[in-house]
Amino acid sequence: MLQGCVPAASGGGVASSGDASTPATISQADKAEGAKAHPQLLQEFGGAVTGSQAAYVEKVGKGIAMQSGLGNARSDFTVTLLNSSVNNAFAIPGGYVYVTRQLTALMNNEAQLAAVLGHEVGHVAARHSAKRQQAASRNQLLGALGSILSGVLLGDSAFGRLGQQVFSQGSQMLTLKYSRSQELEADDLGIAYLQRAGYDPRAMSTVLESLARQNALEAQLRGTSNQVPEWASTHPDPASRVRDALAKAGANATGITNRDGFLTNIDGLIYGDDPKQGIIDGSNFTHPVLRLSFQAPDGYYMVNGTQAVSINGGSGKAQFSGGNLSGSLDAYIDTVFASLTDSNQTRITPANIEKAAVNGIPAAYGVARVQASNGPVDVTVFAYDFGGGKAYHFVTITQAGQAGVFNPMFKSFQRISAAQAGSVKPRMLDVVTVKPGDTVQSLAGRMAYSDAKLERFLVLNGLQSNSTLQAGQKIKIISY
Repeated sequence: MLQGCVPAASGGGVASSGDASTPATISQADKAEGAKAHPQLLQEFGGAVTGSQAAYVEKVGKGIAMQSGLGNARSDFTVTLLNSSVNNAFAIPGGYVYVTRQLTALMNNEAQLAAVLGHEVGHVAARHSAKRQQAASRNQLLGALGSILSGVLLGDSAFGRLGQQVFSQGSQMLTLKYSRSQELEADDLGIAYLQRAGYDPRAMSTVLESLARQNALEAQLRGTSNQVPEWASTHPDPASRVRDALAKAGANATGITNRDGFLTNIDGLIYGDDPKQGIIDGSNFTHPVLRLSFQAPDGYYMVNGTQAVSINGGSGKAQFSGGNLSGSLDAYIDTVFASLTDSNQTRITPANIEKAAVNGIPAAYGVARVQASNGPVDVTVFAYDFGGGKAYHFVTITQAGQAGVFNPMFKSFQRISAAQAGSVKPRMLDVVTVKPGDTVQSLAGRMAYSDAKLERFLVLNGLQSNSTLQAGQKIKIISY
């Protein structure tokens, strides 16, 4: 798994561990389990990308699945390109395999795409999710607003736990983790599938390396510690997986990469946030469809999910979301607090609810002090009556007495005009051909960012600072 997997139904499955000499089929029980979860996953991850780009990913995925030894693999596997800005890929029982457009955009050839999808097919072939289900204590999707809020536990060093499990991750993550041996087995199976299909098997190591570099860059830009990238997050040593994958493939291995064909097929993918889900640009969040915006405090970074935005910094954590408003704001705030429990599963309630007005929008807020194992914390719900039966709110958690750190963010919430909404444009993956005289520096200067243009360009293209470009070579840049 590059990140996680939904648990399989008990019983059934496949008899093969991925060896082509022992064909098997995916069980009806697993197919039913996957079919049930599939629509929920599409909703959680922003839906499926459609069109030629998705068709290409599906073709590569089904092609690599044919190498797994599973009977009827081409028809039994469902391969989906997800409209998500999170670097992730995963599989669920029944032959459902997913890769996000963000992770796809990070790749640089078809062999890398086949490696990622082959790794996930390997998890399906070896029935890893079913085996992990027997030992897992929490096998569920870390879903959108409802399940995220109900999972907030304010004890057992909860301040850090809250940040790690919810706010720093965004909503588009899966909780079920594979063992190290299962991850390595999926790597090995993916490499074997690459070899059988004629791809360069070293692609498994190079895509893992790109992920590690991208994660390090994101950590640097956020000013946070370097965490393991989503697709390789199960274990804390991705460098060893890169080395192991290269050793398994053979340092001198050869095979198809189809770089130009891959780049042609993914040209034009949305990169980063889709305006339909809101756009993060530095410390600003703008949602052109909902016609609203707000600004995170200085020193904080945001992670955009399909139904919630997480705000993370050294002095606190926050989440922004919305819901239907059928009564008063007081009742709405009470409902949000009712979703929260402390370490003893006791309902958290605010001392009182205060009225406010923010940029002409009726608002209200409540603060509850909770005793956590590492000291008292303040949980704040700040809500806005947006009209039309719709409300939006922030949930924040800070050390006791520090709730005011989010006051500038609360006060920044505002409506935006139709003209402002219309000016919001997505970033796009733009494949260009290197011209005579072009350099790494000159092309990096065209990246649609105000910071770290060169660093972003190098990681995106799998290049080093001393790399040279050749006229006629295809390269990726990000543009509006």
